Amino acid sequence: MTTATFSRVIVIVLDSVGVGEMPDAAAYGDQGSNTLGNIARRARLEIPALRGLGLSRIVDLPGAPPVADPAAAFGRMAERSPGKDSVTGHWELMGLTMDRPFPVYPHGFPDEIIREFERRIGRPSIGNLVASGTVIIEQLGAEHMRTGSPIVYTSADSVFQIAAHEEIIPVPELYRECEIAYDIMVRGRGLGRIIARPFVGRPGSFHRTSNRHDYAMPPIGETLLDRLTAAGVATFAIGKIVDLFAGQGVAASVHTVSDDDGMNQVERALAERSGGLIFANLVDFDTVYGHRNNVEGYALNLERFDARLSELLPGLRPDDLLVLTADHGNDPTTPSTDHSREYVPLLVCGARVRAGVDLGTRSTFADLGQTLAEVFGVGPLAHGTSFLAEIA
Repeated sequence: MTTATFSRVIVIVLDSVGVGEMPDAAAYGDQGSNTLGNIARRARLEIPALRGLGLSRIVDLPGAPPVADPAAAFGRMAERSPGKDSVTGHWELMGLTMDRPFPVYPHGFPDEIIREFERRIGRPSIGNLVASGTVIIEQLGAEHMRTGSPIVYTSADSVFQIAAHEEIIPVPELYRECEIAYDIMVRGRGLGRIIARPFVGRPGSFHRTSNRHDYAMPPIGETLLDRLTAAGVATFAIGKIVDLFAGQGVAASVHTVSDDDGMNQVERALAERSGGLIFANLVDFDTVYGHRNNVEGYALNLERFDARLSELLPGLRPDDLLVLTADHGNDPTTPSTDHSREYVPLLVCGARVRAGVDLGTRSTFADLGQTLAEVFGVGPLAHGTSFLAEIA
């Protein structure tokens, strides 16, 4: 049952759009990271819709000064859980914090893990490196095509990634190998995620396809999605959301092939769904631009999103609540190609939101989940502090 204030909530996660290093960033090797701020210092951002909501009140954006009267409530959120990966970030946004980080393998996976994986898939693998996905397929793609061996790699996150050319290892077979890796690493060792990374092309011109698939550990505790589902409130996931929660608490979902497609799906959901939670992830910021240190591409994607946002805002219903946030950073201006430990933006808008309210620095992403639990009348959750009274 919802409150009388809002009957439909739209949460859009701009994957990796962080707004500055957290106090513990040095422990993660992320000193100086500021995804949005550093991009703005390299490329003049034309983002009038985001500025109008109050984004420049959250982070200093050279060339995009704050507006006098923001149209949204604004603030930033700190991550309480250890880590800086997508699973941890999204779980915390939905009210579930973690005490311990997922395991990582900064030197690659132990030999016994690789041997077990190879035995069960029935073929040898290559790689077993800590690497950028685009770099490793350029380095090992030709060998993979010659030998038929899948490319295994990891990153600073808790992931076991398998890359394969779609003509060498068909996508269904790649998914089967990921399911084997899931059994070994997620069920067996508590890893956060297995990711299928199919690609096509020829040496020198490989590119990854939209057939990526994430196999994440199910949430280790109750999330807002679980509460909503139990209460009969519709939950609709767009993009990789359903994968990050292993389908738990998600009534319906749709995958996307790009951020533009993601916004198309948001618009379609607004036209077709009268209530409940619409929860979207726009992953290109992270996978296409952040992980590739593509500053110009990241800036242009921000501008493309801003244009879509300007089209979306006038069509919101009076009882809609729109939230824009992120799950971590991924500063493309730093030498690292990994996620960065950063605050994330919090922009909350709608006809019934008190515009211009400064929500400050929230101590946990879970404040969002707790707020939405109050909106839908399914709280309180175990973690987080609601800010509903501040905005409505």
